[in-house]
Amino acid sequence: MRTRITELLGVKYPIIQGGMAWVAEHHLAAAASQAGGLGLIGGANAPGEVVREEIRKARELTDKPFGVNVMLMSPHADDVAKVVVEEGIKVVTTGAGNPEKYMDLWKSAGIKVIPVVASVALAKRMERYGADAVVAEGCESGGHIGELTTMALVPQVVDAVEIPVIAAGGIGDGRGIAAVFMLGAEAVQIGTRFVVSREAVVHENYKQRIIKAKDIDTAVTGRTHGHPVRCLRNQMTREYVKLEAEGKSFEELEYLTLGTLRKAVQEGDVAGGTVMAGQIAGMIAKEQTCQEMIEEMMAQAQGLLGRI
Repeated sequence: MRTRITELLGVKYPIIQGGMAWVAEHHLAAAASQAGGLGLIGGANAPGEVVREEIRKARELTDKPFGVNVMLMSPHADDVAKVVVEEGIKVVTTGAGNPEKYMDLWKSAGIKVIPVVASVALAKRMERYGADAVVAEGCESGGHIGELTTMALVPQVVDAVEIPVIAAGGIGDGRGIAAVFMLGAEAVQIGTRFVVSREAVVHENYKQRIIKAKDIDTAVTGRTHGHPVRCLRNQMTREYVKLEAEGKSFEELEYLTLGTLRKAVQEGDVAGGTVMAGQIAGMIAKEQTCQEMIEEMMAQAQGLLGRI
């Protein structure tokens, strides 16, 4: 399945592994790339030198292309922006902000820049500033979300820009891939399913919480303060929603979640931690290797698209 995205990124399959904080480290990124997709190292709030080390470790595991996700609201974003240039990274995705200040630096280094967007307006702005593609991410996804669903957002972004569009949010199998290709997307970005991959260095409690999740098990916190986050319901989300309803300030609520993603991912605290996951968690029933996941999804998608 060749598209403008597979040509742009030099990958076999139009599948990008999401750059999830505390999850997308070198083992997962290398495995996703080795399987024919594009693996991403999640920069998150890590200092530049930590990201540099992750890049070098990934290169020891694969000679295939992989990228780095730069979280723009990180206090270390300036350093990470320089590290990806110094380390010769060829693909950068961005989240939680606007990457315009880094565009000249990255483009002059030959880096393909792919911002994550949640609106048509931001997609058009990113195209004007030289983005090579955009990830149109619907609110079904895990973590920080926008308002529009994938089904509504993707075709509107496709109609609004000339650059390729990658769909994200609510995609976890070949049916989802086929569906967004019919909407005009040329690749997908998948996060939640890769969390339960064998190569993901994630606590078993976190993986099992996703595997056992039902269709209605996600909750969105932070809507009233304009910082909505989708995760699996637990003791922490119930407390957050209760305090949010009482009108607590954004600062008070943020203190409640400080360090809780790390607690869930690394320590396995799925009661008090933040178990970020998308609405497709209810579809995920087993742990597989990245190779098995990608080949299974692509076979299903190609079968469906061929039938159409």
